[in-house]
Amino acid sequence: MRKAEEQGFREFAVTHAASLRRTAFLFCGDWHTAEDLMQQSLMKLYQAWHRVQQQDHAGAYARKILLRTWLDEKRRPWRRAEQRDGELPEQADSNADPDLVSGRLWARELIQKALIKVPPRQRAVLVLRYFEDLSVTDVAAVMGCTEGTVKSQTARGLVALRAAVDALENNGSTMESEVAS
Repeated sequence: MRKAEEQGFREFAVTHAASLRRTAFLFCGDWHTAEDLMQQSLMKLYQAWHRVQQQDHAGAYARKILLRTWLDEKRRPWRRAEQRDGELPEQADSNADPDLVSGRLWARELIQKALIKVPPRQRAVLVLRYFEDLSVTDVAAVMGCTEGTVKSQTARGLVALRAAVDALENNGSTMESEVAS
């Protein structure tokens, strides 16, 4: 790879790594796995950079690589056997209002836990549509499916997400009432 191409890739990686990592976390629900997915995706993108950099859609291509890398990881048998029940501590923003921060953290945790319970393809559509703010057309291109499939997966994913949120909220309220008794 020429120095100019390598410099272009480095600039892309620096500017997009955090976004790719966040998207990977929303896919898998684990920061360590998200870091691995992001690194694997960037390695695959590096290998294809001479073809990609000529296009204006390097970000979309990187998200597509990330999605496929994550789906490949989900298919591996050793991933299915792992138990991921440890929780990472959240870092609080000391400059924010504590009441507002706790409410936002609660909502974010609730959505993240519920999102993990949504089936993988539906979760991928929800993350790309609502967290990455991609259009239906862009999501269809990233996932390699039709726009109709994206729309149906979005509808089913939202139903599954609502059900998961309701289940988590009901589980939390019964636990709180048991503790109070």
